[in-house]
Amino acid sequence: MYAFVVPCLFGLEGPCADELRRMGLEDVRAENGRVRFSGDGACCAKANLRLRTGERVLLSLGSFEAATFDALFEGVRALPLEDYIPKGGQFPVKGYCLDSALHSVPDCQRIIKKAAATRLGGAYRAEWLPEDGAMYQLQFSLVRDRAEIYLDTSGAPLYKRGYRPGHVAAPLRETLAAAMVGLARYRGRDALWDPFCGSGTIPIEAALIARNRAPGLNRTFAAQKWGFIPRAAWSDAAEEARSLEYRGEYHIFASDIDPRAVSLSRENARRAGVAGDITFALADACTAPAPWERGVIVCNPPYGERMGERQEAQALYRDMGRTLGAMADWKQYVISSEPDFERYYGRKAAKRRKLYNGMIQCWLNMYW
Repeated sequence: MYAFVVPCLFGLEGPCADELRRMGLEDVRAENGRVRFSGDGACCAKANLRLRTGERVLLSLGSFEAATFDALFEGVRALPLEDYIPKGGQFPVKGYCLDSALHSVPDCQRIIKKAAATRLGGAYRAEWLPEDGAMYQLQFSLVRDRAEIYLDTSGAPLYKRGYRPGHVAAPLRETLAAAMVGLARYRGRDALWDPFCGSGTIPIEAALIARNRAPGLNRTFAAQKWGFIPRAAWSDAAEEARSLEYRGEYHIFASDIDPRAVSLSRENARRAGVAGDITFALADACTAPAPWERGVIVCNPPYGERMGERQEAQALYRDMGRTLGAMADWKQYVISSEPDFERYYGRKAAKRRKLYNGMIQCWLNMYW
């Protein structure tokens, strides 16, 4: 059994933990900005393929106190790295430090790399390690003088589903879009409308959720090349994921005032294999009629961090409140970085949830 850590955007720890539990994984524990679970190689493959709200899947190699560089070096050198990294494996190092005596990330990277090379060199009786094989990315977190060392099983982050090579301004990360759709309790039975579709992330994630299609089926993962995780674990996990897919007719509507955004959304949906599940249209969210009598609106309207852009966003929220806000038969889930969104929208939300779009603090304003 291995110990795994799934970093996630702040505010998504609960949804991420719920996903892992629904997969049947064990020892699921939500922490600040991450979720832990235990399992074997098959569990690693399952989590990578099926997680919608996690950023990546890290295999924890160990943790220890490290208030000095000597302690950091010795802690890493004591880890059984040869059980995971072969003689030719590449093992670059990256990570972060927070509230620790050791606060220089480059210096910590250098020490960890040296300690790992010392351990592996001794294990393989080699003065030089070629690093010409598969990638075994070492990651570290150093928080309040406690270090934890990981192997990154995912490679590219999990929000890179493979369907969005292009984007328009202010894209929404796929993991956050999936979480918003999940928090709206959309499962494919109701109508869903995104009137600010941008690059199509929300409607595409909604279609994937409606179909119960694993978001990682169209990409590869670093750990697929690792010897200690059986290759069959990946093929079995993919086969299981495909067996859980649904077939049906879904009412997902995506619109935007920008024709380039509509075109890009349609192309991204085609890449994701869900273009047939989404209706795209060129429309102004503040004047267009609702596409159906009732349903759920999930959207990420433009918001600006600079003063002029912020004032434009506030005016947009007022216009939205007069049209979208007046649609009593539509539940509404609107994400915004504006603390006073409710005032501009003209309605008090039934509930607000703090989320982060990258490093930007936002609120998901929920109306029902």
